[in-house]
Amino acid sequence: MRILLKKMSFAIVIMFCSMNILCEDVDEPNISSDLCDYRVVINENLYENFESSSFEFINAEITDDCLNVELGASGCDGNTWVFNLVDSGAIAESSPEQRYLKLQLINDELCLAYFERTISFDLASLQINGSNEIILHIEGFESSLNYKY
Repeated sequence: MRILLKKMSFAIVIMFCSMNILCEDVDEPNISSDLCDYRVVINENLYENFESSSFEFINAEITDDCLNVELGASGCDGNTWVFNLVDSGAIAESSPEQRYLKLQLINDELCLAYFERTISFDLASLQINGSNEIILHIEGFESSLNYKY
């Protein structure tokens, strides 16, 4: 009986350890599961220490809660490109309020061909309580965008 209790106790401990490993917290990827391709990252440190591969803005527009960005860059096919839209976390107190963002392209493709892609970012995390509109300033994009929600 005593040996059976030891074996059962050991089995229970192993079971709880393996459950803990399976449920370990993992950083959420920047990929969105809703209507937009990616989520906006709000991080002052990342915004300030920002590095991006070069690219060209072709167009940017807001549809519902998605910022749709069309851009072009050199590469082999653009399938390995990684994107982040980073908000500084600062909100300019005006009417309407204003936010500042940078678009990051991580492009490790070493080809000279030129490709264009359209991607979208979920803007819902940028909404401000008590407001229904924000002016978005995206570094490198010629004009500001009004996000109404």
